[in-house]
Amino acid sequence: MTGALNHPSRRLLIQGAGAALGVGALAPIAAPAAAQTAPDAIWSAEYWARKGEVRLFIYRKRIGNDARPVLFLVHGSSYCGKSSFDLAVPGRSDYSLMDKFAALGFDVWTMDHENYGRSSRTASNSDIASGVEDLKAASEVVEHETRQKRFHYYGQSSGGLRAGAFAVVRPNRVDRLVLDAFVWTGEGSPTLAKRREQIEYYRTHNQRPADRALYRSIFTRDKPGTSEPIVAEALADAEAKYGNTVPTGTYLDMVSKLPVVDPLKLHCAVQIVRGEFDGIATEDDLLAFYKALPNKDKEFVILPGSAHVSPFGINRHRFWHVMEGFLTMPARRDV
Repeated sequence: MTGALNHPSRRLLIQGAGAALGVGALAPIAAPAAAQTAPDAIWSAEYWARKGEVRLFIYRKRIGNDARPVLFLVHGSSYCGKSSFDLAVPGRSDYSLMDKFAALGFDVWTMDHENYGRSSRTASNSDIASGVEDLKAASEVVEHETRQKRFHYYGQSSGGLRAGAFAVVRPNRVDRLVLDAFVWTGEGSPTLAKRREQIEYYRTHNQRPADRALYRSIFTRDKPGTSEPIVAEALADAEAKYGNTVPTGTYLDMVSKLPVVDPLKLHCAVQIVRGEFDGIATEDDLLAFYKALPNKDKEFVILPGSAHVSPFGINRHRFWHVMEGFLTMPARRDV
């Protein structure tokens, strides 16, 4: 796998959802320095979107400058986009989902939702509805840069709720949708049953503590041994620079508002991925969601040996395989 190149960073500031997208609204940007980049080297770029007064950080990795299918990665409740999808793990070279899919030929994007990573800090609890507005704003930036209107979306955990809800309200933006560690009604979920014990805290606090113990627990709460311990430490190190709290909004939604995605309103192709030991949702809950999806271009995948965070597990290569297969599926032909 090729490593990331220190490509000249580009920055774009664009008005978010509800604002007109016109030439006058765009800051000047520089084209990628293709002559300075090896043909098979991965380069990265940074952008900014605006949602009202909120500034949203957007990050991109890809190879070359030709037209490629866009894959937008949506992070979950406890850590930001780069930590989720471009994590540097000491002594390891294959934990970056962005690098993997850039090498496979995708133009890969992610963002930090409001109150995460490098995006603006506000008084919001950054719930699912807020995340949908973030994705609306980011999609304008991606369209401007790629000249494409439809993208593949991947959402991990509550990122799946954000991506699924976005696909409902912006169906023309979404080509294929991967929902990983997703939850529908939450019925029978041991993880959510535990979180409900803290529901009053989530209702009265917009932030919750995010320390090293939290990041370790993400990898051990379902099935210890499904990930390397070094990954949790690298994740905690990556997030430490952003502070020691994260928003409560997605947690509150998952214990008080489910379901937030209506499968009958999802008309795109959908892949549901569930780790064998994931406690966020039961198989029955996800199968009921799967059966209700109207588009027959759909897949339900169980990943043996995986828990809640498949991209960080010891069986992540199996996850890559099933996701790549779904995203590169040949178009349907009818007689």
